[in-house]
Amino acid sequence: MRTSPLFMASLYFGMGVVFTYIAIQSVEDTLWNFMTLLLAFFATLDFAVTIRLVNLHFKIKRAKSKNKQ
Repeated sequence: MRTSPLFMASLYFGMGVVFTYIAIQSVEDTLWNFMTLLLAFFATLDFAVTIRLVNLHFKIKRAKSKNKQ
């Protein structure tokens, strides 16, 4: 059984939120430490994948509706 792009998008969005939360908690004296920037980078990648998967979901949905007509 294949997983839907919308389900995977929700998982990636959740991981992005978790990485953002951990990055906010890891800020000590300054924002510009390695761990904070690394976590923010991973969160950015997760949010980008989320957007791409949501777009893929809508493309598949449009293709299925065109095939029915």
